[in-house]
This record gives sequence, structure tokens and C-alpha cells, in this order.
Amino acid sequence: MSDETLRRIVENSWHALEAEQATAERRLRTTPLPVDTEQGPLTAAVDHDGHRHLLIPVPANRKIRTNPDGPVLRLSGRALEDADTYQSYADLMLLEGDFGDLFTGLCVDVLDATRESPHAPIKALYGVLDRWKALFRAQRALLTPDQVVGLFGELTILKRLLERDPGAHRLWHGPSGYRHDFWGGATAVEVKASTSPEGRRPRIHGLDQLEAPAGGELWLAWFRLQRVMSAGVGTGFTELIGQTLYLCDDEQALLDLLAGAGFRPTDTDRYRNMSFLIGEERWYRVTPDFPGLTGEALASAGLTISALDVAYSIDLSGETPVPLPDDEVRAVLDRLPQEST
Repeated sequence: MSDETLRRIVENSWHALEAEQATAERRLRTTPLPVDTEQGPLTAAVDHDGHRHLLIPVPANRKIRTNPDGPVLRLSGRALEDADTYQSYADLMLLEGDFGDLFTGLCVDVLDATRESPHAPIKALYGVLDRWKALFRAQRALLTPDQVVGLFGELTILKRLLERDPGAHRLWHGPSGYRHDFWGGATAVEVKASTSPEGRRPRIHGLDQLEAPAGGELWLAWFRLQRVMSAGVGTGFTELIGQTLYLCDDEQALLDLLAGAGFRPTDTDRYRNMSFLIGEERWYRVTPDFPGLTGEALASAGLTISALDVAYSIDLSGETPVPLPDDEVRAVLDRLPQEST
């Protein structure tokens, strides 16, 4: 039986159980899965609160490790009894419904491992859990505070674009390392954000970041953000991510983009206390006289470009350049999705 078939069986089992009438609070609705052990089959289950479980049968005297035990997964011992049988289980439970697909993949791996070692299902379970833990430990470098601020600025623009077009995630090129954060063809937007209470000094990366697309126009959006700690004040970083996922017509594509930007859903709880207010927002059209250093300007001056990894700051604290009025900002946001259709 292929993993895809097994995955479909597991998903269908949970869906069928979820459709059944909930009973008493401490009871589970269960259905056996097509992988047997010496103690009986592995079992899919759904509890009174709608949480999904994978039950691995174990001898009655077997101690179950209590790891993982966190906001997403919980492993514990559980006994089920009916009129004819009494069976002990290792109960792997999903606490956070947003991770259903990942949990299904984890459970399929457990079923595969148990099928290979039906005499040692608990060892198979621990082995799969440890491999998944090692995978996430190796890949899960958290975003730095400055990276969160920068991503919050980009997601603010993305949300406005998605409100205009649910497929506007296609315009977001920042996670891929493209020189501009948003690009539709003739229009590009570069986003900068800072929590500094003074000045407007965005950091520019590369000699081409302030160069407009060929035959097109470039706009720079600058945000001053204020970190807030009070509940109900400002917009949470993970709240903003949830809003963009809700608006997007291809959630998985957006999750892939977020992963490219360094955010993974498994780290959601690590960012829950990060909320921001937008204290100031300014948009600029990047014209030839806009402050900055570009490869085009250097070439026009007859200079040979041999510098690599150029990064510098520009100062937008004065009266010039003049920021765009709100109606022109809306026009830019309206135009971008139209270019991608």
C-alpha cells in the first residue's frame, strides 16, 4: 500500500469520525487503521472537542514518554475499554487544527514504521517522532526581531493586494531574493520598515534595488512600526499572517512563500507576543534624482562597477523627496494586480 493511499485512508477515517455525533466528554470515536501489531491495529480517533488522535496499542504495563507535550502535539498513555476488551495505547494527539496536514504526514510515517516493525510499535513511534524533531531542529532558525519587522511591512502590503485580488501572492517576490519585494511587470514596490523612533533611514541592499524594472516604475514604501505589548492593541505578527492566508486563494502557495521568508507554522507560538502599530507610512516614487546608489547611475557616470554585496542607508528624513498622496498610493496598489492577470 502506497503512502498516498495510506494518507487518504487516514484522512477519510478522521473525516468520517468528525461527522459522527459527539458523545460524552471523555469518550473517543474510533476506527481501526490497516496496520496491525501484536496488540491489535493502530487506530484513528476523534475526541469530544474535535481533536484528532493516533492510537498505538501497547502492553498494559508499558510506560509512555511524555514528549512531545506542547501547544501542537501531545503524547500520553490512554486505556480504552468496551464490553469485551480493555486495551492500553500510546495516544498521539493534535491540539492545534491548523497543522492537520503535517499531523497526517507524521501519522503516515508512524504507520509505515509500524508496518516494518509490528512487534515493536512504540519503538517505531519514538523513532519517527525523534526524526521529525531533528528535522525541525535543523531547519527551524527563528526570524530575528529585525526580520520580523521587515516581514511585517511586506505582509501589510500583501494583505492590501490580496484584498484587491485573492491571487496577488504571485506578486510577492521578496522571499525568493528578487531585488524588489513586489513586482507585476511594469510596476515594482520595495518595502522598508523600522522600529526606530527617529529619522527615516532605510537600508538598501545591492546596486539594483533602487533601479526600476525595464520600461517601468519603482515605488518605495516606508513604515515606522511601534512594538506594543498590551493585548488588543495593534496587529499581531501571526494575526497578520492569518489574515493573508484567509484572503489568499492558494493557501499552500502562500505558506511556501512564508517558508522562503523564514516563517514556519510550527513556530507560531514563538511569535504570538509580537504586535505592532503603524506609526507612520510614506510612499515614494523612485525617480533618477531619488537618493541612492545604483549600477545604472555609476555606468552613466563612466565608472567601472566592480563592487559586490553593496549595502548602504539613505536618509528620507528631510522635506524631500516628497511622499505620495493617498490617492496615488491606492492607484499603485490597484495597478499591480492588474499587471499580473
